[in-house]
Amino acid sequence: MNAAIRPKDRDAVIQSLRAGVVPRAGQHLIQVARGREIEALVADIDRVADGDSSFRFVIGEYGAGKTFFLNLIRAIAMERKLVVANADLNPDRRLHASGGQARSLYAELMRNLGTRTKPEGGALSGVVEKFIATAKSEAKAQSLSTEQVIRSKLEQLTELVNGYDFADVIAAYCRGVEEGNEQLKSDAVRWLRGEFATRTDARAALGVRTIVDDASIYDQLKLMARFVRLAGYAGLFVCLDEMVNLYKLANSQARSSNYEQILRMLNDSLQGTAVGLGFVLGGTPEFLMDTRRGIYSYSALQSRLAQNAFATNELVDFSGPVLNLSSLTVEDFYLLLGKIRHVYAAGDATRYLLPDLAIASFMEHCANRIGDSFFRTPRTTITSFINLLAILEQNPGTDWKNLISEVRVEADEGGKSDVAVDPEDELASFKL
Repeated sequence: MNAAIRPKDRDAVIQSLRAGVVPRAGQHLIQVARGREIEALVADIDRVADGDSSFRFVIGEYGAGKTFFLNLIRAIAMERKLVVANADLNPDRRLHASGGQARSLYAELMRNLGTRTKPEGGALSGVVEKFIATAKSEAKAQSLSTEQVIRSKLEQLTELVNGYDFADVIAAYCRGVEEGNEQLKSDAVRWLRGEFATRTDARAALGVRTIVDDASIYDQLKLMARFVRLAGYAGLFVCLDEMVNLYKLANSQARSSNYEQILRMLNDSLQGTAVGLGFVLGGTPEFLMDTRRGIYSYSALQSRLAQNAFATNELVDFSGPVLNLSSLTVEDFYLLLGKIRHVYAAGDATRYLLPDLAIASFMEHCANRIGDSFFRTPRTTITSFINLLAILEQNPGTDWKNLISEVRVEADEGGKSDVAVDPEDELASFKL
């Protein structure tokens, strides 16, 4: 832990954590525990890179670190030369719909498409151009036209839904590159992103008869997975978070249709019919196990996702399609706060604003006020810890003991009773 941390990386991590959101970069600087869970997902990534498929649910309570975990896995996948697409579900983005919400989800995935050289998203054009550059090299070596080589390489995609039109769109992009036609390139990217709303517009712009619509987003992801492999990448890894929004759908038929789409994705993965395509879906326990509205309300999924009956008495199984994020232990949380202190000091131990004893005292305060829930859903506790560091940094000479003591007195004088309270509500009064 002696290496200096760049101010850019330090600020990115601290500002994100203080706002209660997951850092998009620098997750490795504050990663603790979850070793076996990470190993399980890395095995999935390797499986996808070998041309197979994978499917996982990552289940955890609100604030338990699902999004952080998914972002870490996303970064690992890009390091393993996979193309990664990620999106959060919301009322306007879901897996199945008839009013454009599924197409909206696909468009968001394509906008967020990332690679190792472009991790922040927007990598779709780069992937297409890498494929075309490879095709041009082969065409030159074989004394053929670039379009002939492209058609030959994409012939295997024609067996899939929209495969013919996919090849036409890639060929159109290639013509746009050769002719310097930016509009043609832009239209091709719009089609690949699922941004054409009508077939008439797509036919006028590109001469194709189909578009990416609500009914075809999964088929289009399978096409894209094969395409990125042809472009020289290892495969496509799709991260979907906030799956609880499907659980919140009021219409039972809409929920069932989305769960049926998940069943199709799961079956394809288990049967190996999706080539180079992996899914990891983040959700809450009620989204999975509620037998009235959750995944378990769909019997075909419940039977496939049921917990291993032998995984009892602290025995765990990381090979199934459901990965439950274990709670952080007190020791893990102590290490986490220590790493945050280290990042806050930009990796310089001489600039620590708090001694080890202060971290222990801070945790003791949290434990006394709200019990052990403070480290099971750590988001708000982390925000409060960073607020404490901010006060110490901007007010030199302030005694951390007095700060924590004053917070304790304020909380006690605020009329708090001894009954159980919501950790989120309790920690809200602890923010400095």
